[in-house]
This record gives sequence, structure tokens and C-alpha cells, in this order.
Amino acid sequence: MPMSGGIERTAALVIGTGLSGLAVASELQRRGVDSIIVDGLDLLGAGNPANTSSLQRCDAADAASLRERNEILRHLRNYATSHKLDVRNNIRALQLDHLDAGITGPTQQWAVRTPGGVLLADHLVLTRCAHSQLRRMLSELGMAAGQNLMAAMHALGMYLVGVGELITPTPKEVLRQAKVVGQAISAKVYPDGFPAALPGGYALAAPA
Repeated sequence: MPMSGGIERTAALVIGTGLSGLAVASELQRRGVDSIIVDGLDLLGAGNPANTSSLQRCDAADAASLRERNEILRHLRNYATSHKLDVRNNIRALQLDHLDAGITGPTQQWAVRTPGGVLLADHLVLTRCAHSQLRRMLSELGMAAGQNLMAAMHALGMYLVGVGELITPTPKEVLRQAKVVGQAISAKVYPDGFPAALPGGYALAAPA
């Protein structure tokens, strides 16, 4: 944990320690990409506090989907523990700032303020964020996303996992999103295609 006022650097910062956050962090770890996972985001836009747990979403209602989600989450938590992922359950992001090129070096694009200091990261992964909230946040950060929201975000090193247009994605869809985002970030961190996915990683697939 950073000391008060301290600065830490990481390749990717994942906001959210639930299924979506652990899924993408596990995928990144498999691909040799360092990440820090924080509990959530307490501010989505200046003067507009919003807890990620209270954003518009719809949890899976049927028992089978909940059992599947809980089983996958159990596997991911075991993986996080056994592979020593940097999960900070008691730390929340308070402010997101996109940095101009050259301020922190050639890579870091994001400064994320927390109660303990600042986390600098080239890639930022958001989970459990409604599209309406996201568009407002991008607007307040001075970004004109237009209609192609994802392309605008990816150009800034920002990704979404576990986010649907109207409802929360199924566990299988969350895992698919995590794999796609993990591949995209890994390709930027290792443009020459090295290292390959590390052996022994948790297979991101829903249990049969």
C-alpha cells in the first residue's frame, strides 16, 4: 500500500474487486502484465459522487446464474491468493486524471488518486459502470467520445469489463470481456508479442 502522499506505478489499474475486476486481473497476470486492483470508485465526475455499487445495473436473478457466478468468483479469489495478485480491498479511487504525454514518461497515461497516494498507470480498467455515467465522466474529463465510445476509450488506455448496455452481462460474457481486454492490454505492453500467456494460469472459462 502506498505511503501517504506516495506515488506508485503499474502497467494496469483495475477498479473493482468483484468478478469482473478479478477476471481481468487474472488474465493480465497470465499474460505477464502487472496490475493493481482497488475496491471501487467513489467519484464519477466533479461534484457528483457515485459509488460503483450503486450505479444502474441488474444482477442475475435466477439461481443457476448466481451459482455459476459464485463458483467462478471462488476460483478467481483462489487464483488471486495463490498468485499473489495485488488486490487492495480497502482502497478506493477518489479521482481519475488523464495525463498529457511526457509528464510521467512515455507510458503512464492515468493518475488515480486514493486516500493513500497516487497510482500511475498506462491502462485503466473500469468495472460495473453504467454507460450514461461513463459518458458523463468522459465529458467531464474533456474527452469528446462521440458515438464510438469504445474506440475513444481505448485510445486513452481505458477499458470496460462487466458492463452491458442495459443489464449486467452473464458470467460467461464477463469472462469473454476480460479475455479480450487482457489481450488488448498485453498487446500494447508487449508489442512484439512477448511474453506469451504464462503457463499455470487460471483458465477463464465458466465451469461446466
